[in-house]
Amino acid sequence: MTLSLAGEPLLAYLLASVRIFTWLMIAPPFAGRTVPTQLKAVLAVALAMAVAPITGGATIPDTTLGLLLEIVGQVFIGGLMGFVTMMLFSAVAAAGSIIDLFGGFAISAAFDPLNMTMNTIMGKFHAMLAMALLIVSGGHLLIIGGLLKTFAVLPVGEAISVPTGAEVLTTAFGVFFVTAVQIALPLVAVLFVADLGLALLTKIAPHLNAINVMFPAKIGLTLLVVGMSFPVLPGVIDRLVELILQAMSTLAGGGG
Repeated sequence: MTLSLAGEPLLAYLLASVRIFTWLMIAPPFAGRTVPTQLKAVLAVALAMAVAPITGGATIPDTTLGLLLEIVGQVFIGGLMGFVTMMLFSAVAAAGSIIDLFGGFAISAAFDPLNMTMNTIMGKFHAMLAMALLIVSGGHLLIIGGLLKTFAVLPVGEAISVPTGAEVLTTAFGVFFVTAVQIALPLVAVLFVADLGLALLTKIAPHLNAINVMFPAKIGLTLLVVGMSFPVLPGVIDRLVELILQAMSTLAGGGG
């Protein structure tokens, strides 16, 4: 028995796996050293099978230079979608970092060997909690499904719109900043009032030397009221998943 493979559909399938693999390298929960690179490659090849019927009719360049440019294009598309996914999802970790900044934990930042970044205590805790909520709720499956749907709108062989990409990045950054502030705002307000009260106490009764108890009091208060941000996280994760799907659809040219 002789098994033959058509060259153009096979190249389209491999190019689709390149886009998916690049996205997996950047986007949570697959980014970092938590998921081995070999597993990401196998997962990319497996997921590309789901879009093989869509990519089968794609027009692939028949020159070496054209094929190399197409590979770079798929890496760019997958990287841009992965970066937007990472930016939006990082809003929860950024909220934890804001809490660390106002609560006195920012000085204890440590190196995270899995993500190869510097993380603060509450920032890392919020990131892990958000990751757990994403997986438990099945949000990661929705995001993967959204990525695969982009092949129907932006198939292999077509280029992404640069103005659209710039607009999506700008919007994603705004959502990232606003979401992080909204999550941390209740606790930041409590810590600000505590700082103001301790500052007034220092002025009113300087002999009490309130400055010595300011940092321990803020740390204790932070640990006491940090749960104020937890009830909003499930709703935030659901909303972020929706925004990630909309962003990838817009990048692909499918509208909001």
